[in-house]
Amino acid sequence: MSNFRRVSHAALALAALAALPACASNPERETAASDQAQIGVNSFLWRASLDTLSFMPLAQADAFGGVITTDWYANPEAPRERFKATVYILDTRLRADGLKVSINRQTLTANGWSDAPASPDMAIQIENRILVRARELRLSTQG
Repeated sequence: MSNFRRVSHAALALAALAALPACASNPERETAASDQAQIGVNSFLWRASLDTLSFMPLAQADAFGGVITTDWYANPEAPRERFKATVYILDTRLRADGLKVSINRQTLTANGWSDAPASPDMAIQIENRILVRARELRLSTQG
């Protein structure tokens, strides 16, 4: 199949998705339906996750699957320790249980980087920051 046909089929599929009517009478569900057609997950949680983790290098972002993975980040003030974060957005609605953050930590030893336990509180703090930012984004769109 030629590249032109692949692009044409992809464009038709996207146009068909955009043309689907919202089937709910609840405004929150309509917002969730339109968010899902665009990126697959709650757009406020998605944007807030990217904003909150913007200080870390981005390794992967799957808007349809709702997964954001950062690359390793070392704070310049603690260069012998580095962190990697993965955010899972689990819902199309803006809900606290629609978000899960996982943190990996490594420390530099004589043999190179080795895995070390991350503080369990760190993932919760990042989740809370993402949720606060998502609420701010939602309020800013409501006028």
